[in-house]
Amino acid sequence: MLQSPSASTEESKVGNLLLFDLNSDERGLQWYVQNDTVMGGRSQGGFSITDKALIFSGVTNTTGGGFSSIRTQKIARDLSGYSGIKVRIESDGRRYTWSIQTDARWRGRLISYWADFQTAAGESEEIYIPFTNFMPQFRGFKLDGPRLDLSAISEFALYQYDKTDGAFELKLVSVEAYAQ
Repeated sequence: MLQSPSASTEESKVGNLLLFDLNSDERGLQWYVQNDTVMGGRSQGGFSITDKALIFSGVTNTTGGGFSSIRTQKIARDLSGYSGIKVRIESDGRRYTWSIQTDARWRGRLISYWADFQTAAGESEEIYIPFTNFMPQFRGFKLDGPRLDLSAISEFALYQYDKTDGAFELKLVSVEAYAQ
């Protein structure tokens, strides 16, 4: 998932699509919170925005759902010409999950596509998450399909769902779609 600095140089030649950046006049994505309390869980989480980052933080409790998430309001994005999502972050060393939603359904219910990524404690990082890493999920259960339709993205989400109790904090600086 993490790529070498040479990949970053190569990607700049083909161009990225900025989806969220606190340093630009157009931030692009509007976020809201959804924790495991929607299913009887006990995790707490939320976000705040500073002039440098969106800070996603809280405490996960694996008694119940064991997750905290922030999600975008509904969007309409066609990322079919791109290879994946690049996030610029600073974090705590825990594993996080990036999620994409389309209009895809399983047994009549909306599904999401999840890809996990590991962070390094206290370091600023650029993490590349290829679209090939995203797997269909329904309420945390892996599915065999359908395939991710990159032309019909309707929501992004960031989860803390590493099945570990305790405090978490991730500073999200920017989100881009990258091409290779």
